[in-house]
Amino acid sequence: MPRENIGLKAIIAIHDTTLGRHLAERECGIMITKKMRFVTSCAFPKGTYKNAAAGLNLGGGKAVIIGDARTDKNEGMFRAFGRYIEGLSGRYITAEDVGTTEADMDTIYQETSYVTGKSKAFGSGGNPSPVTAYGVYVGMKLAAKEAFGTDSLENKRVAVQGVGNVSFELCRYLHKEGAQLIVSDIYEPSVKRAVDAFGAEVVNVNDIYDVECDIFAPCALGAVINDDTINRLRSKVIAGAANNQLKEQRHGDLLHEKGFVYAPDYVINAGGVINVYDELLGYDRDRVMKKVEGLFDSMTKVFDVSKRDKIPSYKAADRMAEERIASIGAVQKSYLKGRRIFMSLNYDLVIIGAGTGGYVAAIKAAQLGKKSSDC
Repeated sequence: MPRENIGLKAIIAIHDTTLGRHLAERECGIMITKKMRFVTSCAFPKGTYKNAAAGLNLGGGKAVIIGDARTDKNEGMFRAFGRYIEGLSGRYITAEDVGTTEADMDTIYQETSYVTGKSKAFGSGGNPSPVTAYGVYVGMKLAAKEAFGTDSLENKRVAVQGVGNVSFELCRYLHKEGAQLIVSDIYEPSVKRAVDAFGAEVVNVNDIYDVECDIFAPCALGAVINDDTINRLRSKVIAGAANNQLKEQRHGDLLHEKGFVYAPDYVINAGGVINVYDELLGYDRDRVMKKVEGLFDSMTKVFDVSKRDKIPSYKAADRMAEERIASIGAVQKSYLKGRRIFMSLNYDLVIIGAGTGGYVAAIKAAQLGKKSSDC
């Protein structure tokens, strides 16, 4: 019987291994062209920065399944994707993102253990969307404090672009605090859900940039801050869940020049990756939420560096992430150098450092007739 073509088309982009192996979220949505989606996929060195800024020992990567999340998904597609991941032997770990669900992760899990965001029945944290949303909410409050002098969101007008899994949960937090919600989405049922649950005001997807509001929350796809939209924005704060919100870095410079308070996307939306990373440690919800609340401190540092060095907030975030990557990279190089010396000299004992403890160990080694070396 001839084998049927499953039709899987996917890209896995792995960026950096300095901090650890790659734990990435996946994106499966409507693809306009392969070229456009490939560019988006390769824009994910920011995944490395996200993990670095969140204090996680992970590298960065991203996978994209090319297709329509509402019509093209099937069991064979996800199982084939899982088998490919299994073949990478742990160098890449996948997770849920735009267009995928907890059930999809369960399907992938049939073929590989290198997947997070599975059902809680498998001992995981389940859908990470609520945790991601909480992190965005925490970061948004800090951005509001930076702009308005208070972190209260009561009566603040928040324009939410896109009402997917994460942003719906974000709307729940905002509604509970008394914020006024204005929403848009290309998918009508998502809009209706937000109206029914939170009494949100609805605007056309093309008009969301023109809304008079306090906070603009990009929560759909990336590159929404661009030449066509930046002069239309009527908010003081930009803080949302979407990845790669700036089409180009110069748009971050323009936001800074125009006086916007911009919460760098990969800092504010790190709650999801914090949640799935904890599954690798043995999932503990309290530990996760404590770590996510720490995003308030991360955002505080970003804004402090931005003001101190008079640079845009996105550059401040990049600097913080790069410093951590460089620091850990230096540690790794030191260790590897010591290992190479051990192998090349064939010593039985290698002393790391030349402190008192090192000398004592060297003396004991000498008494045993062993050779030793300071590294």
